[in-house]
Amino acid sequence: MLAYEPSPFDPAPIPFDKLSLDERLLSGIRDLGWAETRSIQSGVIPLAIGGGDVIACAETGTGKTAAFLVPILQRFLNEPQPQPPRTRALVLAPTRELAVQIEDQVQGLTYHTTVSSVAVFGGVPMDTQEFALRAGVDIVVATPGRLMDHMRHASIDYSGLEILVLDEADRMLDMGFWPDVQRILSALPAKRQTLLFSATMPAEVLRLTQEFLHEPKYVQVGRRGGPAQTISHNVQTVAAGEKTQWLARWLRDEATGPVLVFCRTKIGAERLAGRLSGMGIRAASLHADRTQQQRMAAVEGFRTGTYPVLVATDVAARGLDIDGIAHVVNYEVPDTPEAYVHRVGRTGRAESTGNALTLVSPEEVRALRALEKAVGVQLQ
Repeated sequence: MLAYEPSPFDPAPIPFDKLSLDERLLSGIRDLGWAETRSIQSGVIPLAIGGGDVIACAETGTGKTAAFLVPILQRFLNEPQPQPPRTRALVLAPTRELAVQIEDQVQGLTYHTTVSSVAVFGGVPMDTQEFALRAGVDIVVATPGRLMDHMRHASIDYSGLEILVLDEADRMLDMGFWPDVQRILSALPAKRQTLLFSATMPAEVLRLTQEFLHEPKYVQVGRRGGPAQTISHNVQTVAAGEKTQWLARWLRDEATGPVLVFCRTKIGAERLAGRLSGMGIRAASLHADRTQQQRMAAVEGFRTGTYPVLVATDVAARGLDIDGIAHVVNYEVPDTPEAYVHRVGRTGRAESTGNALTLVSPEEVRALRALEKAVGVQLQ
């Protein structure tokens, strides 16, 4: 195990205009309404601008995306544009939704610059992505599986790559991406800057970092592996066969604002969304068996309020970044503490308050107690 020394837990905010950033980047930051850094950004941005490898661990919804995008863009704006164009940064993300949302933030930050980017993910035709990759787009935000497809077609040239970002690194392990990630890493230049981000940092992730990080600095904000302090945690004991009826009554009578419901399985999520819809509750489902168009429609419908309820598997726990989610409901007790942290992290984001509710059948009480111990939160 590496002996990492965490930086201060709560670095002070820094006004963005005090970071000596390029004026074009500052214009994009102002357009997004950002005045000063959040804790993880205060800790990471100066280190990353310095050029070294960084491991960053912070609660979900704390601004990790900007913590790696701002240093990348500052570096590129300080360098001459390479000729011919080449891909200089690669961001790996575990889900399509997360890749799209990172790319959206890139677009906002680069609005006043000539820095180019593309999101590369499955479920859509490869042609447009391949064109951008062959053209040498500056920043590629990709899921591992689709990026491997492009590598097999020799669509991407890594010879000019300067920076690698692994976002949600622990999820890469959970979802079985690690073999693909290793193959991608083996194709990259050995001399590069690597930034690794996650909301939880299991020992297995830290062990694997020895393979590809060079003397990294470790930035940790908040308690390692714990949920945000802005979330209240509640439990409702209800028989397994009565959970759907109970949830429907609660959604009608008590829930206020958008509600994200997590199920363990794709079939379970699809069935629950259908049952809720049959009871007159507008609900959509989000899971890996839905097409990309269906997934985008579900997310957009949830974002706009067309569907006040979104029923999802853990595919959404890392890829769904929507402000104002009032409640997260665990339809079953999550299998792992990491799953609980990332699920409930969809609410209580950006220092707002949120509510997490777990439905527990009598058969799940033992699992609930083990979860409480692992997460360090009393669920009541």
